Amino acid sequence: MSAKELRKVARVILLDPEDRILLMHGHEPDDPDDTWWFTPGGGIEGDETREEAALRELAEETGITDVDLGPVVWQRQCSFPFDGRRWDQDEWYYVARTGQTATSLGGLTGLEQRSVAGLRWWTSAELSAARETVYPTRLAELLRTLLDEGPPSTPVVLAPEIA
Repeated sequence: MSAKELRKVARVILLDPEDRILLMHGHEPDDPDDTWWFTPGGGIEGDETREEAALRELAEETGITDVDLGPVVWQRQCSFPFDGRRWDQDEWYYVARTGQTATSLGGLTGLEQRSVAGLRWWTSAELSAARETVYPTRLAELLRTLLDEGPPSTPVVLAPEIA
């Protein structure tokens, strides 16, 4: 994966007042049984910053707009097949806080409407006990460290994930 080919992505580790994280339940558009959980976020559009992309994607995918966006806490490169093509991404994960826990899927794109089954708030313990696929793969451990220690002074670079 060369840097110029990577899709620049902003993702959000959205935490509520009880330290629960909001995850999206996704699936392959043509195979609803192939499911996983993931953080809200998506690609940068036009000349927007990653911060702007993070807030826009969060609003579109969750309906949540009352957000205190914090620093980038993790970065990773990933490559995976989805919807008949390969996605090569450079992802930055922002930590954010909200008191707005009601969600809405009203702003989803067409592809998202065909591949997102819903949203759920997870406690750290629920995430640690989950037997389902979650991305990034070490999310439960990463979240526990984030909650225990706060944001790192510089973003933690996660191991690349190639699927």
